[in-house]
Order: sequence, then C-alpha cells, then structure tokens
Amino acid sequence: MFVGLCGGICSGKSTVAQYLVDHHDFTHLYINSSLASSHEKLTFKDVDDLFEFVTPRWQQRWVTTDIFTEAVLDVLVRRPFFILVSVDAPVTVRWKRFQQRLRALENVPAEDELSLEEFLQRSDDHLYNATSGLLSLISRATIRLLNTSSDLAHLYANLGKLDLTNEDRLRPSWDQYFMHLASLAAQRSNCMKRRVGCVLVREKRVISTGYNGTPRGIKNCNEGGCPRCSGHAPSGTGLEECICS
Repeated sequence: MFVGLCGGICSGKSTVAQYLVDHHDFTHLYINSSLASSHEKLTFKDVDDLFEFVTPRWQQRWVTTDIFTEAVLDVLVRRPFFILVSVDAPVTVRWKRFQQRLRALENVPAEDELSLEEFLQRSDDHLYNATSGLLSLISRATIRLLNTSSDLAHLYANLGKLDLTNEDRLRPSWDQYFMHLASLAAQRSNCMKRRVGCVLVREKRVISTGYNGTPRGIKNCNEGGCPRCSGHAPSGTGLEECICS
C-alpha cells in the first residue's frame, strides 16, 4: 500500500505521515526533498525513480508527502496500490501551526512572524496559483481528512477511526462495483422526475444495464414525451398519465 498525502500549508501532512510510520510500519519516501537529509537511501531524484522503486515492493507500506504537481500524481495513480489522501484544517489553525513551526525550527523573532493576512496570501498562492496551486490535486483525493485539533492524541484517535490502512479502499467490493455502475447508468436517465439506474448481475457477471425514461421510439421525457413528468402533479398522483418506465 502506498499512501500519498497532499494539502495546504501546515494542514498536518507530515504529522499524518509520521503516524503511519510510527503506528503502522509505513516507510516515508521523499522526492528530492531537503527534509530527507537523514533518509538518503529513501530519497529519489524524481517521481519516476520513486515509481520504479515502489512498484516491485507494492506489498510493503509506503507514504510520501512530496506530491506537488498533477504530473507527479498522474504517475503514481497508475498503480492500483496507491491512494491519495488530502489533509486540511481551518486557516486560523494552520496559521498558528505555522507560527509554532517558525519558532521551533528557525527561531524567528516575534516581530518577523507572518501576520494572518500575510499567511492568507501565502496560503492562497499555495492552493490557487494558476500554475502551481494544489487545489486540483486535493480535489482528486480518495480520502479527505479534516485536521482541526491541536492535540496529537485526538488526531491519532481520529486517524484510527478513519482506518487509513484498510486496503479495501484500494479496490471496491463487488457490491460497490455494481452499485457504482448503477449510479452511472442513472445519469443517462431522461426522466424529469427521478433518475433511476439498474444493473442485472448473475454470478458476478454483468448481464445488462439500464435506466428509466420513456419507451424506445417515443419522445424523451426531458423533451416533453411524458405528460405527467412535464406537468406539476404532486408526488404519488397522476400516475396513470406517466409513460416512463
């Protein structure tokens, strides 16, 4: 299993990665990161090198926070053992974490710390920059974690409930698979009142799919083919006028 973490400034990505390392035997991988000075053997010059390393070791547990572009993500999602998790937190919480990080790592004097407005500008650029913003990455995450707590034990408890290491997330069950197909079929419905999709399955093999609407050869419901659906009949009434199937 390979977990990728993305998110805003000081949202808690590194903390979540450390949780996976300490409590679930994950190994942290880096892509040309200055944070990896003590992990040289696990630092890769680019995502392709990392990709080649991880692929034959897919049964082990890996985590990275070095996902900053869609090009990197596009490489990683090729493999079915990869899952993207986004981590977020309210901006005021992230600002306070940012201040604490500066004091701890850089000994920045209080007068040199970023104001909330300055942090907002930096955060907005981090997320919404037209060429390097991470919002497009975050929107592709399979799991979204809201990290609002400053208490590490509380965060770890929430992570335990979230069950990030559950490998069933990597591949849908048969029921989930068939229900996804039914939901997709429903989007083809032309009924003006309700969308319904179905999948006929025998011994885990799809026989047919379908969706509701007017019968074949009759004007579609969304084009005025069904008098009831085009009218204002309250729910449960006028059903004798409905020709949708």
